[in-house]
Amino acid sequence: MGPGGPGGAGQTQPVSVGVVERRDMRVLISAIGTMNARATAVVRAKVSGELLKLHFKEGDEVKAGQLLAEIDPRSFQATLSQVQGSLARDQAQLKNAQLDLQRYKELLAQDSIASQQVDTQAALVRQLQGTVAADQGQVDAAKLQLSYTRITAPISGRLGLRQADLGNVLNPSDTNGLVTITQVRPIDALFSVPEAHVSTLAEQLRAGKPMPVELWDREQKQILAKGQLNALDNTIDTTTGTVKAKAAFDNADGKLFTNQFVNVKLQVRQLEQVLVVPANAVQNNYVYLVKPDKTVTQRKITVGVTDGDYVSVRGELEPGDQVVTDGIDRLREGAQVSVIDADKVKKVDQAVQDASSQPRGAMRNLTPEQREKVSKMTPEERKEFFQKLRAERGANGGGNGGSGGNGGPGQGPRGAEARGDQPRASEAQGNAQAPAQRESKADAKTDAKSDAKPASQGEGKPQAGAERGERAEGRGDRPQLTPEQRAKLEAMSPEERKAFFQKLRAERAASGEGAAPAAGR
Repeated sequence: MGPGGPGGAGQTQPVSVGVVERRDMRVLISAIGTMNARATAVVRAKVSGELLKLHFKEGDEVKAGQLLAEIDPRSFQATLSQVQGSLARDQAQLKNAQLDLQRYKELLAQDSIASQQVDTQAALVRQLQGTVAADQGQVDAAKLQLSYTRITAPISGRLGLRQADLGNVLNPSDTNGLVTITQVRPIDALFSVPEAHVSTLAEQLRAGKPMPVELWDREQKQILAKGQLNALDNTIDTTTGTVKAKAAFDNADGKLFTNQFVNVKLQVRQLEQVLVVPANAVQNNYVYLVKPDKTVTQRKITVGVTDGDYVSVRGELEPGDQVVTDGIDRLREGAQVSVIDADKVKKVDQAVQDASSQPRGAMRNLTPEQREKVSKMTPEERKEFFQKLRAERGANGGGNGGSGGNGGPGQGPRGAEARGDQPRASEAQGNAQAPAQRESKADAKTDAKSDAKPASQGEGKPQAGAERGERAEGRGDRPQLTPEQRAKLEAMSPEERKAFFQKLRAERAASGEGAAPAAGR
C-alpha cells in the first residue's frame, strides 16, 4: 500500500478544506445553569371574604399596584360607618367641653368662680380629645380593612396560574394564595464555576470590568440571550469545588422562564489575533495541510482554546494555509487530493438523503425535466409530487395492462418510460465507464430479444412479468448501483473504475443464466 491509502500515490481523494487565519478568540467557561426570577411574590388576601371579581388573565404581565381581584366589601363598609359615627359623637362632646372651658376662664378672670372648676373642665377637654383620637384610629383601621378588599399586585412581573375561582372564600392563611407573580424582566441565571477561576472573576468584578455571559439552549445550537456577570457567592462548595455565580439578563422579549435549563458560556478574557483553524480539521493534535501541488502532509499542532467552530493552535502553520476539514479518514502522508466546495458536499448529501426517503425507484422513473423540478421542491412539495405521480401511473397501468405484445399501443409508452427512467450512470461515474457500456450493449440487446419472444405470446400477468424481465435485462449497459457502490466509485481512479464495471458485468452475466427462466415466469 503506497502513500494515499489503498489507491496508492496516484489516487485522488475528494476533500473539503478550511483556511488558517488570525482572529480574536474568547476564553470561555462552560457551565450548566437555571434561570431564577429576580423576585417572586404570592398574592394572598389580607382579609377574609368572598371573591367577587377578577381583573387579570393568567400569564399576563402586570405592574406594581395594578388591581387583580375584589372581595365582598359590605361587612367592612358597615364597620367603617359604625366607627365614623362614634367619632362624630365624641367630636361634638369635645367641642362643647372646649366652649365651657373658655367661659370658665372668662369668669375666673372676673373672680366669679373657683379655679378648681376651671381645672376640672380643662381635664375633661383633654379626656375627650383622647377619645376623639382613638375614634379616628378606628376609622383609619376600618378604611384600611376596606381597602384590602381590593387585591393589587405587590410587584411588577408575570402572573402564574390562578389558584382560586369566583365565589370562593379567601383567607390570609391560604397556602397557595390567589396567584403568584414572578419578576422576569430582568431575570437572573444561577450557575457554578470551578474554584480555579474564582480569584480571576472576583478581581475583575472589583475592577468593574464587564464579563459577558451567553445562554444557549439544551442542544447548544441556538443562543437564547446575552448578559453580564454581576455577583459571586461568598463561599465555595467543598463537595464540588465550585462557587455559585449570578448573571443578569434583560429578557426584553420574554423568552426566558423561571427554572429554565440553560447552557452558560462565561467569557473570562480575550486572546488577541491568535492563529486559528476550523475545529473539525484537528485530529489527534494533527492537521492535514494541502500543499500547492494538491498533496497533503501532516503537521503536528498544539491545541489551545475553542470558540465556536474555531480552535486556536500553535505549530508550523501560516495564515492563508489550507487544511483538510472533511475526508481526513481517507488520507495518508503525500496523498493526492481534489478540493470540493463544502456547500456542494452538503447539497449532495441532502439530495442523497431526500432520494433515500422516497420509495425505491422513484427518482429513477423521472425524466430529466422532472428531476430538475423535484430538486427545487421543498420536502413537503416533493412528497406530494410523488404521491400524485404514483396515483397517475397506477391509473395508466390499469388501462394499459391488456394492450398487445411487442410494438402494441400499450408497450410503446411503457418502454419509453423505462428508458427515460434509467439513471445515467455515466454522469455519476465519469467518462471511464463509457467503454464498459459499449462492450455490454450487444449482449444486453441479445438477451432482451430472447426474452421479448415469450412475452409476446402470453397475456395478462405473464406478459407483464416478461416485460419486467426485458426491462431488467435492458439495463445491462448501465448497471444499477447501490448508494454504497456509488460512494465507493467516486473515490476510484479511472483504471479502478473500469476494472470494477468489468467485474460487475461478469458477476451479473453469471447470475443471469439462472435468472432468465424466472423472468419468463
